[in-house]
Amino acid sequence: MELAYIPSPSHGVWHLGLIPLRGYAFCIIAGVFVAVWLGNKRWIARGGRSGTVADIAVWAVPFGLVGGRLYHVITDYELYFSEGRDWVNAFKVWEGGLGIWGAIALGAVGAWIGCRRRGIPLPAYADVIAPGIAFAQAIGRWGNWFNQELYGRETHLPWALHITSSEGGRVPGYYHPTFLYESLWCIGVGLLVIWADRRFKLGHGRAFALYVAAYCVGRGWIEYMRVDDAHHILGLRLNDWTALILFLLAVTYIVISAKQRPGREAVVEPAAVSDGSPEGPSDGEAATEAAEADDTVDEVKDKAEDKAEPDAEPEPEPEAEPQDETESATKKS
Repeated sequence: MELAYIPSPSHGVWHLGLIPLRGYAFCIIAGVFVAVWLGNKRWIARGGRSGTVADIAVWAVPFGLVGGRLYHVITDYELYFSEGRDWVNAFKVWEGGLGIWGAIALGAVGAWIGCRRRGIPLPAYADVIAPGIAFAQAIGRWGNWFNQELYGRETHLPWALHITSSEGGRVPGYYHPTFLYESLWCIGVGLLVIWADRRFKLGHGRAFALYVAAYCVGRGWIEYMRVDDAHHILGLRLNDWTALILFLLAVTYIVISAKQRPGREAVVEPAAVSDGSPEGPSDGEAATEAAEADDTVDEVKDKAEDKAEPDAEPEPEPEAEPQDETESATKKS
């Protein structure tokens, strides 16, 4: 008899009249909200306008959902297109199945479109939103708990996940709660990026690259514990290979970027500088104001020096030449 375990929900869907409320969808929506909220605060702190992050998210989120679903369907195509399967299920996103790799890749395309429309550098936006993405993943992983999916190997640890459903090939029992492991890991990644960004002033996409590298480390060992069906290459699951490759690319980018473009962007949103953002001056605005102040001080100094300089002495008048005595006597007579 197990004295302690994590219970699974009896069902992941509740109905409000004819409207289904799904736990999986609720977790995704809550994660997006947290990412945008935190990203907005970080964007304002960098000198940008309030609301810009949400405006760009209008592009990034739909692209990300499509990308996440495409990655899942492509890498697990046999679940939808093999014999006896209904391909229509590929469109049922609410039943679960979003690949984070595809979500980030295509979400970046949507973010690029939104940034380009506003004249904003994509790397700066990526740095600002990176911790929020990690926290969004932490929340979103609880959607797997509602669906009783993506758990690990069997275990009898006190925090084992109790699977009760037998649908879709599940075997009721007690398993490693890999959804919980990844959720906690993502929280740690988000905190790490926030700390490193404050400590080292990461810029030009390096904060985002740190998020990618740190997440891949955790995803590697968590993925290795999972028991759901997956494609294997040389004995490793496909997602393990993906995590390894992206980790190497992220670390390489950090090293090269730090050498070629040290520091961070002085201005993240040019429009905020031109109209004077009420949230406070950005680094670029502060530099401009300082330069103008220096020019004003120089002008005052020059005027003071001009007043202090003594007036030039007038040139002496030439002395009259002495007249001859004879000439003088003649004039007197």
